[in-house]
Amino acid sequence: MTDAAIEARLERAREALAASGADALVCFPSTNMYYLSGFEDEPMERHLLLFVTSDADLFVAPEMYDHQIRDASPIDDVRTWGDDEDPTHLLEAVGGELDLDGGRILADDRMWAMFTHDLRATFPDATFGLASEVLEDLRLRKDEAELEALSEAARISDDVSEAIRRLGSEAIGMTETELAAEIDDRLAAAGGEGVSFETVVGSGPNGARPHHRHGDREIGAGDPVVLDFGTRIGGYPGDQTRTVVFDGEPSAEFEAVHETVLEAHNVAVDAVEPGVEAREIDRAAREVIEERGYGEQFVHRTGHGVGLDVHEPPYITSENDRELEPGMVFSVEPGVYLEGEFGVRIEDLVVVTEDGYERLNDSPRTWTPLE
Repeated sequence: MTDAAIEARLERAREALAASGADALVCFPSTNMYYLSGFEDEPMERHLLLFVTSDADLFVAPEMYDHQIRDASPIDDVRTWGDDEDPTHLLEAVGGELDLDGGRILADDRMWAMFTHDLRATFPDATFGLASEVLEDLRLRKDEAELEALSEAARISDDVSEAIRRLGSEAIGMTETELAAEIDDRLAAAGGEGVSFETVVGSGPNGARPHHRHGDREIGAGDPVVLDFGTRIGGYPGDQTRTVVFDGEPSAEFEAVHETVLEAHNVAVDAVEPGVEAREIDRAAREVIEERGYGEQFVHRTGHGVGLDVHEPPYITSENDRELEPGMVFSVEPGVYLEGEFGVRIEDLVVVTEDGYERLNDSPRTWTPLE
């Protein structure tokens, strides 16, 4: 992420902050902090916070992070505290400088309770809200650099998906965990930067559990196998799902369900264009599945936004009336799950364009082995 991109995001955040009537954004180690600063780290017990106001942006951080933050971020105002000091004293000083007590502070939605408690105790006369009040709209529409990263992550995911499916009969007898490890290794070898989430390999009846990850069940001939995985590029994840049979003949019902889910997937993707409400995409997929008699077995939303977080707005649900806009990226992933038998899910990421959509994934959506 370039300094120029970060500066542009900070400027948009400041404008949105002023329009909201709030006085400050306060982020802790999260995708929000990375989005606005270029610096990322895991949450920890030490106070590491990013303050953004209409005319200032600065870090409050443990002194051990001073150079690390300056190297990663164009934000050069880093206020540090030592391990033998009470960080709330520095918070109080910064808040006084920024005139925050008595103002409105938007705290990171995922901030740990210990830090929100300290902010409230340090600024007792302030009112509080969530950073998403300002950042959700900014992060919904991806910029060119974000789209490039998402596209590259999708390309790698597609390439590995095709390679795995060419295993054919070699996959028979492998456990789900062994196949998941093979997928992860191939993602890394293809240039991926870690996995987007724990890889899903759900064979046979395990595929009927939408959030099953992988286990010690061996893949058998004729087994439907749900493969849901992705890798990251520059922090941005791929996320695609195919349901396949590596060898042998599946049941006739599986073939019927796969055909149903594939039609629902394609109809929903084709409904994507600017101005359409998110719930219309969900409705398009759900109507196909309901018409085929599997409505009660479609037990989750049709999709979710994808950005720095694998799951973020816009959510493609039956109740979301948010209109789609160019630059939004989300999954389309209808599924049917027959408990004790098998599941089928097919997922692509799509980006809303000025006049329609573009698929970021394009590996074969068939269930048959690839040559």
